[in-house]
Amino acid sequence: MSKIYLAINNAPDELLGYVKEDGKIYRSKPGIDDHIGHVDLRSGKVYAERFGPDKVIGRVDLKNGKVFHSKFGPDEYAGAVDREGRMHRHVSMAADEYVGRTDPFLSLAHSGGGMLLLVLPALESKNHTHSDGQGQGVTE
Repeated sequence: MSKIYLAINNAPDELLGYVKEDGKIYRSKPGIDDHIGHVDLRSGKVYAERFGPDKVIGRVDLKNGKVFHSKFGPDEYAGAVDREGRMHRHVSMAADEYVGRTDPFLSLAHSGGGMLLLVLPALESKNHTHSDGQGQGVTE
C-alpha cells in the first residue's frame, strides 16, 4: 500500500488516501475509506469508480511518468510523477508546481493514479491563495 499526500506549504502534508498494490485507489475519510477508482498497471489508464462501467479519466505514461487527462481529441497534459514519488502539476509558461507525493513509491502507474484521482481534485476543491504578481497574496 502506498499513501498519497497533498503538499501543504509551511505545514505537514495532508493524507488524502492510498493506492493498493493491485491498483485500487481509496480516499481516506474518518470511518470507512471510499474506493474511488483504479489504475490499470499494464496500460497506465486511470478509471473513476461509477455505477455501471468505470470511466477512463486519464492515463500515465509508464516510461516517463507524464500524466494526462482524457478528453475528446488529444489528451490534456496535467503534470508528471517521478521515480521518487513526487507529483508535479503542469503550469503553463512556468515550471511545474510540486503538489504531492507517494510514500512509499511503488510505480509510476500507482503515483499517477493517485495524482489524477486524489491530488488534482483536492487542489481544485480547495480555496487557494495565489500571488497577484506584485507579491501580494490573493484569496480566490
